[in-house]
Amino acid sequence: MRTMNLGILAHVDAGKTSLTERLLFNAGVIDKPGSVDSGDTQTDTLELERQRGITIRAAVVSFAIGGRTVNLIDTPGHPDFIAEVERVLGLLDAAVVVVSAVEGVQAQTRVLVRALRRLGVPFVFFINKVDRLGARYGEVMEALASQLAVRPIPMSSVIDAGSKLARVEALDPGNEPLFSALCEALGENDEVLLDDYVLAPERLTEERLGNALADQVARGLVHPVFAGAAMTGAGVPALASAITAILPERRPNPDGPVAGKIFKIERGWGGEKLSYVYLTAGTVRLRQYLDLPKGPERVTAIQLFQAGRSHGAERFAAGQIARVSGLAGARIGDAVGGDRGSTGRAHFAPPTLETRVLARRPSDRAALWLALSQMAEQDPLINLHRNEEADEVFVSLYGEVQKEVIQSTLLADFGLDASFEESTVILAETPAATGSGLQILFKEPNPFLATVGLRVEPRPAGAGNSFALEVDVGQMPVAFYRAVEEAVFETLKQGIFGWQVIDCHVAMTAARHSSPASTAADFRQLTPWVLATALSAAQTVLCEPVDRFHLETPAESLGGVLTLLAKSAATTTDSVIADGMAHLEGTLVSAMVQRVQQQLPGLTSGAGTMETAFDHHAPISGPPRLRPRSGPDPFNPVEYLLRLQSKRASC
Repeated sequence: MRTMNLGILAHVDAGKTSLTERLLFNAGVIDKPGSVDSGDTQTDTLELERQRGITIRAAVVSFAIGGRTVNLIDTPGHPDFIAEVERVLGLLDAAVVVVSAVEGVQAQTRVLVRALRRLGVPFVFFINKVDRLGARYGEVMEALASQLAVRPIPMSSVIDAGSKLARVEALDPGNEPLFSALCEALGENDEVLLDDYVLAPERLTEERLGNALADQVARGLVHPVFAGAAMTGAGVPALASAITAILPERRPNPDGPVAGKIFKIERGWGGEKLSYVYLTAGTVRLRQYLDLPKGPERVTAIQLFQAGRSHGAERFAAGQIARVSGLAGARIGDAVGGDRGSTGRAHFAPPTLETRVLARRPSDRAALWLALSQMAEQDPLINLHRNEEADEVFVSLYGEVQKEVIQSTLLADFGLDASFEESTVILAETPAATGSGLQILFKEPNPFLATVGLRVEPRPAGAGNSFALEVDVGQMPVAFYRAVEEAVFETLKQGIFGWQVIDCHVAMTAARHSSPASTAADFRQLTPWVLATALSAAQTVLCEPVDRFHLETPAESLGGVLTLLAKSAATTTDSVIADGMAHLEGTLVSAMVQRVQQQLPGLTSGAGTMETAFDHHAPISGPPRLRPRSGPDPFNPVEYLLRLQSKRASC
C-alpha cells in the first residue's frame, strides 16, 4: 500500500482549512466543501473552532488519490497553537505551505518553512486567494525567494489577479514559460540536465523533467509554487495532481514488528483517553497489548480514519492513522512498539509567557488542577507549574488567544469558571560553567541505596538539554539508568532561581547499586539532589527571551516608530523604504513586545503592523527574579530530605 502523510501548513487565515475541504471534495469523499464561516468543515470540529473560525487542534482525514492513500493533517495557523504543529512535523512525508496572495509571507510562514527545511520535509507552495481584492501574485512569488531562502518554481499563471474574474491556468512543462523555468532551476543542481538544455533541448522530455523535479523536490532543492482560490476550486486540481506526481510517498510494511508514534491525545465524552497513533510498521488488532514506555497497554477500541471519515475497525496497519482507546498510560510523543531511538527534540521555541490561573470559587481549586492536568496531557507545552505552599497554579502560553481558549475550554468542557492574571515573561537559566556532584552509597549524608555522580556543562545556544552515560551500562539494571535520566530532565525544569534550565548537558559519571535492596526509586530521588549540587557548582545565568520582529509603517510615521523602538530597547538590523512604506527588522525583548504593539496603531494611524517570533535567550542584568518553586527543593538538601521522608511516612 502506497501512503503519504501530508501536512497543510500556513499562517492563520491563509486558507488552510478551505484548501483541505476543496481537496476532499475533489477526491469525492464529501458532497460539498464546508465553510469555515459556516462552521461545517470536516476538520474544525471543536465548538471553539467553529465559533472563532480558526483551527486550534490538528485534525486528520484520509482519502485516496492517484493510487495512493493520503493521510491529510490540517494544522493550526495561529502562532499561539504552534505546539499542535510541533507534534505533526515528525510524521510528515511532505507538506503544502499555503500563502495568502493578499497578505503574502507572514511571520508564521517563516517559522514553518524554517522548521520544514531543518527536518528535511519536502514541500510545495499554494498561493491562495488570488481572486481577492489586493491579491499580489507576482510580488508574493518574489517574496518567497527573497524572504524564505527557497528556490520557487511557478507552476501556474494567474490572469486578472485581485478580481472576481481571476483565472488560474496550469502551465505545461513542455512549453514556455515553464519549460525554461524548470530547466534553469533544475539545472542548478544537475549539470547533465543543464548541458542538454543548452546543447540538446530535444532530449528534455516532459517525463525526464518530471522525474528530475520529483527528485529535487524530495531533496528539498526546489519548491514548486501553485496558485488558486480554495473557496472556488480554481487551481486546486493542478495542486492535487502534483501531490501524486511530485511529492514522495512511502511503502510501509504491515507484516513487520509493530512500530509507530502517538502524536495527539484527547478525551472522549466519558473522559476516557483517546490516543492518535500513526503506525510506521506492523498491524495492531483490537484487544492487542501495545508496548509503551510506561508498560504494555491493551487496545479496547479502534477508530480508523478512512475515505474522509472515521469508523470503528478491528485492526489498523502500517501507513494508517487511528484513534485508539485503552492506552491509559500513553503520553504525546510516546513510541509504540519499536523505535526507541527518537529523541523527541523540539522543532519550535517553547512558550515565553506564563500566567497564574485562579478558580473563582475556592471549592473548585482541586477540580481546576485536575482539569488543567488533563488539558496539559493534550498539550504538553502548556507546562503546568504548581506552588504547593501558596496553592498557586501557573500555565505556560504562546499568546493571549491561547489564554482565552484555555479559559473557554475550562468553562465549556469542565464547568469551571477561572480567571487569569496578566501574563508575564518566562525566564530561563543556562549553565555558566562546568560543575559536578556526587553522592556515594553507604556514605553519609546519603540515605539512599544508590551512588550517583553527575557533571553539567553548557551547550551552544538553542541546542536544548541532553543526557549521556559515562559509566559501564552493564553494571546496573537498565531501569535504574532510565530513572536517573527521567529525574534529570524533570529537575532541569527548576534551576537555582526556580526557572527552567536550558542548553545544558548532563553526564552520569558514577553509578553503583546494592543488589537486591536498591530500587529505581532510590536513583530517582537521589538524582535531583546530586544535579542541584552540580548546578550550584557551575552556577547559572538568568536569561530572558528575545523576539525578532518585522515591522511595516508608512514612511511619514517612521520617526515616531523609531523613537518607540529606541525607548523599548529594540535593536534594528535592517530597514528599507519602498513605495511609501518603511520595512524594519530587528530584535526586541519579549517583555516589550506588547507595549510596542499597543502603541503602534496610534503612531501610524492604524496602518502599522508588526510580526514577532522568538529568536533567542539573552542574559538579563540586575538582581535575579526568583520563581516560586514547586515540590521539594533539591537545592536545600536538609529541606529536601525532610520532605521526602515526610512523604514516605505518609504513604
